[in-house]
Amino acid sequence: MSQPNAVSAQVFCLNHNVDYHFIEELHEVGLIEIDKEPESILIPVEQLPDLEKMVRLHVDLNINVEGIETINYLLQRIENMQHEIVELRNQLNFYK
Repeated sequence: MSQPNAVSAQVFCLNHNVDYHFIEELHEVGLIEIDKEPESILIPVEQLPDLEKMVRLHVDLNINVEGIETINYLLQRIENMQHEIVELRNQLNFYK
């Protein structure tokens, strides 16, 4: 019985022309979550946009998992800094 909010890893790999081992590597380093069932491996739907970005980095730009991990870390840091800037601007506007 498959989850309605998940996609089979096998189907994803076939549709995106990527090796299943790549999905396993991303899971091993903690970049994506997967659900293991007796018959198949499932990828939660909320993981798909991030996974598709990682696949494009891997396939189109030939970036390995370690590079994707670094890029993901840097993008998260940028996002955190942008939120911090917004908060600081709001505090500054409060004191003006």
